[in-house]
Amino acid sequence: MGIKDDAVEIRAKGWRTLAALHGLIETELERSLQSSAKLSVVEFTVLDALSRQDGWHMRMQQLARATALSPSATTRLVNRLEDRGLLIRILCADDRRGIYTELTAAGVELLEGARPVHDETLERALAQAVEVPELAALVRALPQLHTSPMG
Repeated sequence: MGIKDDAVEIRAKGWRTLAALHGLIETELERSLQSSAKLSVVEFTVLDALSRQDGWHMRMQQLARATALSPSATTRLVNRLEDRGLLIRILCADDRRGIYTELTAAGVELLEGARPVHDETLERALAQAVEVPELAALVRALPQLHTSPMG
């Protein structure tokens, strides 16, 4: 294996490590959020993203980016959350094609109850993951990510 091949394998190993950590965390979050709030991880992510808008609403494509879902999957998800009374859609006054989403009072209430469960589960999952030798370095690097240009 040459130098170039080594770099490819290092990146691939890093990606596998990241995927393993993500899978471990997501499994734990899914279990906890479903049992406590009847929310999936992606539903929680939508409610959380909307709550961080500080009184504003989000366009559907912004929500799709925040959840890493396709536009059609985002629409189906918003439909489910709207049917549950957790968010509403608002037509954009300036652009009739634009649709915004916004939390309802019920959505805020459910999110406020689910957030401590999410945070405690995340903390517990990361504590478990740091004990796995293959994941430990990645878990320890997470606190530095918020200072990166992207975060």
